[in-house]
Amino acid sequence: MTHRSVEVPVIARVEGEGALHLRLEDGEIADLRLEIYEPPRFFESFLRGRHFSEVPDIVPRICGICPVAYQMSAVHGLEQLFEVQVPAGTRELRRLLYFGEWIESHVLHVFLLAAPDFLGYHDAIEMAAHEPELVKKALGIKRVGNDLMAAIGGREIHPVSPRVGGFSKAPRRLDLDPFLSRLEDALAELPGIADFAAGLERPSLPRPAEMVALVHPDEYAINEGGLASTDGRAFDATTFEAETREEHVAHSNALHSVMADSGEPYFVGPLARVNLNEERLTPVARECAARLGLHAPEPDPFLSMAARVVETALAIEESIRLIRGYEPPEPPCAEVSPRPGRAMWVTEAPRGILYHRYDVAGDGTIVEAKIVPPTAQNLRHMEADLRTFVPGVLDRSDEELQRLCEMVVRNYDPCISCATHFLRLEIERT
Repeated sequence: MTHRSVEVPVIARVEGEGALHLRLEDGEIADLRLEIYEPPRFFESFLRGRHFSEVPDIVPRICGICPVAYQMSAVHGLEQLFEVQVPAGTRELRRLLYFGEWIESHVLHVFLLAAPDFLGYHDAIEMAAHEPELVKKALGIKRVGNDLMAAIGGREIHPVSPRVGGFSKAPRRLDLDPFLSRLEDALAELPGIADFAAGLERPSLPRPAEMVALVHPDEYAINEGGLASTDGRAFDATTFEAETREEHVAHSNALHSVMADSGEPYFVGPLARVNLNEERLTPVARECAARLGLHAPEPDPFLSMAARVVETALAIEESIRLIRGYEPPEPPCAEVSPRPGRAMWVTEAPRGILYHRYDVAGDGTIVEAKIVPPTAQNLRHMEADLRTFVPGVLDRSDEELQRLCEMVVRNYDPCISCATHFLRLEIERT
């Protein structure tokens, strides 16, 4: 009997810290655990007792990459509970702010987190030394998204302007007009970026998956809509906790989400959205999808990078449209009168659906909070993908096996603690 063990230190290029433990016996998987060992952060607990007006300032601290997602799920749910009629133009401005976040997050993943895998570089720093023009282009497009968030939200990281009822301050038309030329230049790059991504050699994992995303009859859903799945489910935020459930697992400080009736995992994120909203793609996004060979139904998680390219084009096209039609909300925020009850909402963070639920007292105090982020919903599916994928690559070296396992996980662009590191791989071979 031979024993083979590989230990790899924590590696950058996802948000958060965790480990993958893989034990093999006689060439078979004996144990596989995606271990999330970072301590709980207790955001739901310290929201209790806070006034509803504080929520949009607290919840974005959960994530430095997608803070707008947390703000939008919160404010929409609370406004529905309080029966707030937001000023005309608020909906469009929120959509524009959210698209700024999609642009910066998707470009970060495609070029700086995922591309080094496909190009054979250890990290984005090494890639920048060999592919400076590629990295420069990526950072330029990402900067447009960040600057758009700052112009609308007051700053690009943890925006301060969104609030229940609207915005504390809305940008003027002249604040947004300069973005048009920058967005148009970025959009012109997207077909070439699609060709670049299509030319990358990638693994394949053609397994079945139930994918879940928001859908809307009139637009590519982001802030509003009902939930649908590729298996034919239809539900919404009010039934989210009946349709899905969270489970504790011994090896993870993060919960795992599954479908309540079957106990099976489901898959959220850009690939799920493209599959369920393909008919709502904008023209350049549709062109990029064709160049990438991405057509629904497509469950292969290794096409998630392609889906992010498609959604980047869509976000830029939609941003151009929204700015051209922009009229500042007047006033920027509606009056809000709290009332007791339960607030629930789902929006589409860059990584997938983000559910918020708040139980609120009559004075506007938060009594209970529940937040289900996209990565928690995907964790069980990540493990399932690894169990399916690993048997086909066991003949590879430990170094190559580690790289391929990381690629499986990075398909989901997981945000474990929304920090900076992810994977420590331990392999035992018997």
